[in-house]
Amino acid sequence: MAIGGAFGATMGKLLRRLLIGIVLGIGVYAAMAIYLGVEELGRSLVAFDYIRFLPILTLTFSNYLLRYLKWSFYLRTLSVEVPTGRNLTIFMGGLSMVVTPGKIGELLKAYLLRTAQGVPMARTAPVVMAERITDLIALVILMLAGFFTFRQGETVLVAVSSLLLVFLAIISSRTLSMALLRLVTRLPGLSKIGHKLEEFYESMATLFKPLPLLWATLLSLAAWFCECYGFYLVLGGFPNTTIAVLLAVFIYSATTLGGLPTPGGLGLTDGGMTALLNYAGKVNVATAAAATLLIRLCTLWFAVLVGVIALLIFRKTVGLTDNAVEELK
Repeated sequence: MAIGGAFGATMGKLLRRLLIGIVLGIGVYAAMAIYLGVEELGRSLVAFDYIRFLPILTLTFSNYLLRYLKWSFYLRTLSVEVPTGRNLTIFMGGLSMVVTPGKIGELLKAYLLRTAQGVPMARTAPVVMAERITDLIALVILMLAGFFTFRQGETVLVAVSSLLLVFLAIISSRTLSMALLRLVTRLPGLSKIGHKLEEFYESMATLFKPLPLLWATLLSLAAWFCECYGFYLVLGGFPNTTIAVLLAVFIYSATTLGGLPTPGGLGLTDGGMTALLNYAGKVNVATAAAATLLIRLCTLWFAVLVGVIALLIFRKTVGLTDNAVEELK
């Protein structure tokens, strides 16, 4: 009962945070509608060819499946074995937390692995971080594909690329990483978790070896191109609205990167996408805003829906191992 209570309490906290994200999302879209004009935005939404939702959602779900392959590959790299059905449920459950800054809420997956399989979070949390880093690398590459043509987004590109290079430089140097860990463990309250931080680093170092990094980045490129192409299909669903695939890829990847500081990119991604469509794509503002709302519905909010369903399945089917019991005491 204590274990079930702990799990239920944690799920309750996460779902409350998710609810806050949903409320924020509603507020952002309501503000956009009021600012742009509800009537004009409504006309654009009515004009959309909704039959396109099927291929767009298929592309979005392909993104999730490709990222699941990356997640599974990373777990195998760390010699963490999880039954396929349970592993898929855990991965999809993490999507419920995409409405968090930088998707850091997807650390939920490490918690679910600990709960179901008894695997320490210090060992698997690096997988979540490695996922995010390789996603960022892929989005930077996709953005670069259009950057030299459209010459927009220099600040975002330079900022994210610089952070990635610094991170990779630190991870690749064991001497530098250990020195930083020693400094961190001197901080008040952190000395007792020094061994966990070392375990965390060892997993990170393994995941960022050249071959795992290359394979994971290729999977990320394929995954995020699916959503970029879905964005292109959304735009083609409006009458007399056509932009180049390369521009769609550039706008989607650039605004996804630009939205990292806010939960799910709320506000930043939405506003940036509408503005870039209007400025670089010459799409009228109402259509640009409608396209933004629809692609966000088919990506961000579809992910939340899939994630919540997966969490409910996990809650009903999970069988706690003896190791999980010890971890949760």
